[in-house]
Amino acid sequence: MITLAGSVCLLLWGVGMVSNGLNRAFGASFRRAISSATTNRVKAAGVGIGVAALLQSSTATTLIVSSFAARNVITITGALAVILGADVGTTLAAQVMSLDMRWLMPVMLATGYLVNKVMEAGQYKHVGRAVFGVGLALLALQTITATAGPLKESEALHVLFVPLASEPILAVLVSALITWLVHSGLGMVLLFTSFVAAGTMPVELALYMVLGANLGSAIAPVVMTIRDIPAGRRVPLGNLLIRGIGVIVAFPFMMTYILPYVEAVHADPARMVVNFHTAFNVALLFVFLPFIGPLTKLSEKILPDRPREEHESMPRYLDPTAIASPPAALALVARETLRISDVIQRMLADTLEAFRSSNPRLLQEIRDREMIVDELYQAVKNYLARLSVNSLDKAESKRYMQILTFSTNLEHIGDIIDRNLMELAAKKIRNQDNFSRQGFAEIADLHHRVMENLRLAQNVFMSGDVKMARDLFAQKAALREQENIATESHFRRLSAGVAETVATSSLHLDILRDLRRVNSYIALIAYPILEDANELTASRLKPLKWRDPVALSESGPAPAPAVGEEAV
Repeated sequence: MITLAGSVCLLLWGVGMVSNGLNRAFGASFRRAISSATTNRVKAAGVGIGVAALLQSSTATTLIVSSFAARNVITITGALAVILGADVGTTLAAQVMSLDMRWLMPVMLATGYLVNKVMEAGQYKHVGRAVFGVGLALLALQTITATAGPLKESEALHVLFVPLASEPILAVLVSALITWLVHSGLGMVLLFTSFVAAGTMPVELALYMVLGANLGSAIAPVVMTIRDIPAGRRVPLGNLLIRGIGVIVAFPFMMTYILPYVEAVHADPARMVVNFHTAFNVALLFVFLPFIGPLTKLSEKILPDRPREEHESMPRYLDPTAIASPPAALALVARETLRISDVIQRMLADTLEAFRSSNPRLLQEIRDREMIVDELYQAVKNYLARLSVNSLDKAESKRYMQILTFSTNLEHIGDIIDRNLMELAAKKIRNQDNFSRQGFAEIADLHHRVMENLRLAQNVFMSGDVKMARDLFAQKAALREQENIATESHFRRLSAGVAETVATSSLHLDILRDLRRVNSYIALIAYPILEDANELTASRLKPLKWRDPVALSESGPAPAPAVGEEAV
């Protein structure tokens, strides 16, 4: 029994390796094929068959097309056509892997291992991983068939299978639950086929279990996209409706009509299982392909679009299926990080207007956007956490850390705007204070430079350009000098007794300080790029190696008296 359990785990692991390996090697090509081939239903279904047959996972294909539908890359109708084809594609993989290919198993294992080890980089390394996964799956199927045979007299399996055989509804539900938990309909169908081949499971029960596996594999994408926007959730929902209707219609006729016809095609019990799995999905394809339009309308009624503003805090680019392909996943999470940067840019731009106009409504809008930043940052962080379990090469690891660092710094900037600058704006509104004209001009000039540096940092983040990183690094010292000049000017007005300057002295200095802190976080994106280019000396890095850049000394030149100007 222990050997059997280990073999089942090995089977599921091998199937997963095939899917992950091919996804990492050709994931971008699969996505391009899906996005460009949904102009008509038949073509879309054909692409779904091909992609799922290679990926050996209708769940992965469903997640890909649902993410495209969420971003309006393809229509819901085209996406459902791809899914119908993908369900057939996985049955073709089951047909091939259920054949007696014991002679091929050692060849696949040896070839996959050698290719994976010899090809240190590039897509062929992942192709080797996929080939090795096929070998593992074949080895597991061979082991399951060998070890399950003697267990047909086992009382434990008798206690398990007899109630299921007498309660087909329970068998369907149990199979659906297990398939959902392991996220592999193909693996479960191959497992049932092995049990039948060994004589451990009756073929009648196996057919009901195959129905449950088809239902369970449709549940997984529904659960995995539960937090997506309605457009992305309609595709998995439509797939679940199709398979649910198919199971309900087929269930009453299993023993009277379906079993005799399947047996007439091929009398071997193991072939009957995989043939029924294929026939069931082919039937769904031909029956439902003409009725995708009404299914789309039904899914839109069940999951209607919500107002656009409800979605601003939801990630748009974090495709869960891209996790298996680190280059694609890193590109997507970088785009999502730029969205955070855009929100921060709007917050920062409105901050100056909040001080200028003393508008409490604008102040609250800025604080509401900070909540959006927090939610997007959490989504980015969770996505990166999932990505980190995959093996990353040196370049991917560096990009991973750049994205994590930049997104974290953006979140800190949002906190500074919300908890510091907006508190100062609220204080100005409560006290009905006004800055001197020259004082506000100094704040505006410093604010303008910070905005320019943020735009420069966005370009540095996406391009990794050393020259732009060098410019951003230089701007940090230039802004600090500008802050010192503004501080000197402020103290000159304070010494001259300008009323507005006296009333807003604390506000003025705190705003200058917080803008510099914001700029310090912005400039951090340049450091790893310049360090890789050997353009940072040890002495220049030393202060930032052990201390927070925003916690550096606040010291500045001694204040000098000056003249004041009219209030703003």
